[in-house]
Amino acid sequence: MADGYKTLGKAGSDSFIIKKSRFIGHGSPAATEREALDFLAGIRAQHRDASHHCWAYIIGTNAGIMRYSDDGEPGGTAGLPIMEVLKARGVVNCAVVVTRYFGGVLLGASGLVRAYTQGAKTALDAAGVVVMERSARFWVGVEYSLWGRVEHYLQSAPVRCEQVEFAATVTATLLTRKRDEDAVFQALTALTDGQAALLPLEECDCDWAEEG
Repeated sequence: MADGYKTLGKAGSDSFIIKKSRFIGHGSPAATEREALDFLAGIRAQHRDASHHCWAYIIGTNAGIMRYSDDGEPGGTAGLPIMEVLKARGVVNCAVVVTRYFGGVLLGASGLVRAYTQGAKTALDAAGVVVMERSARFWVGVEYSLWGRVEHYLQSAPVRCEQVEFAATVTATLLTRKRDEDAVFQALTALTDGQAALLPLEECDCDWAEEG
């Protein structure tokens, strides 16, 4: 994606049962490999008595780090299928762990591939896929007489209003996509006849839309 990347919006998990084995798909955003490994360690600690914790993670907006593990399942039946789901969904900076409580019935290689594929999809659905885009946070200040114009503009502008304060003047902390920043500044300047005070605060990656 030229203007952003897809990742997971939050940590989430859900479970299902196949032939008496319980599978739990866990997903979480992870900006670094350390965060991914910490997430895995947390799942292991939470489910100490599970049979397997198979996992995969992709770190870096350009997928610079890609790792996966079968954790004792037959080679190629668990970690790789999880990784393939991440790649198919196009998500990065995230980790998925599929926990298995063995139910006594062997699934076979193809059955395991299907189960761990389902586990990865379950994890992504539970955590939610979001689109992260480079964004700009800024501050705007106007006289009370101009706030009505600004408020009306914000209702349809590509801007997220994070905070508004009413004191000697009206001030607001706003967020917009970096690609829209210049146009938003120009619009606010024009509709207030150049009287709006505009102050850039910081750049950040923010989620603007969920995957449909």
